[in-house]
Amino acid sequence: MDERLIEVRDLDKVYQAKSFFKTSGQANFANQGINIDIYQGEVLGLVGESGSGKSTLGRLLLGFEKSTSGQINYFPDQEGSQADFSPQIVFQNNLAAMNPQLSVLDVVAEPLLRSQSKAEAREAAKTYLNQVGIPEDKWTHRPRSFSGGQLQRVNIARALADQPNFIVLDEPVSALDVSVQASIINLLMDLQEDHQLTYLFITHDLSIARVISDRIAVMKEGHLVEVQATEALFENPQEAYTRDLLAAIPSLKV
Repeated sequence: MDERLIEVRDLDKVYQAKSFFKTSGQANFANQGINIDIYQGEVLGLVGESGSGKSTLGRLLLGFEKSTSGQINYFPDQEGSQADFSPQIVFQNNLAAMNPQLSVLDVVAEPLLRSQSKAEAREAAKTYLNQVGIPEDKWTHRPRSFSGGQLQRVNIARALADQPNFIVLDEPVSALDVSVQASIINLLMDLQEDHQLTYLFITHDLSIARVISDRIAVMKEGHLVEVQATEALFENPQEAYTRDLLAAIPSLKV
């Protein structure tokens, strides 16, 4: 875990406040002065309360939004490797990325159609559905016939189909029952090892972050206030805000 996948330096994201008639001069910082490195093959947990800027940072790293200032560099330790960055995202809302008229087999095959025939894409999709534990007799079913946990497995398969090296997992288990959360976390850990993936795991729940993360970054009001190795953060948190989050965690058995 020595080479960096992402280097973030002095990153700001500002949204201009809007009134009914016009944009005001007031600037709202969603992210301010962000400096962090994300290493190849690690799971970086990003924790904080709702509205703290976690998802905004994830979107900036994916290139879904442009920063106001600062730099994001991919593969900064390797010459000419920016084009090798291949990101994907798994959302909390597991129906958001799915066409409800397609079977889950075709949902997973969909991103592959850019470079493969429909038959080839479907064959590849079967592999990914197998990897995430969706039974073959359900592959022709539409998304709305699946439970929340099953839908999240389909979402993960769809993300894998694009052969990413970096996945932003934005509250991927927060809407699920605790027992289902544990099974999805175990699946993500297995896939991360099997596919040599790097994760940014966004959550408001430190107990979940502890299970899956190598390091944890704590965000408050758009600022990163603390970044530590996971067990070091739990044993010796440096910031009062981190201690408050730790005092409020539920337990998760995996």
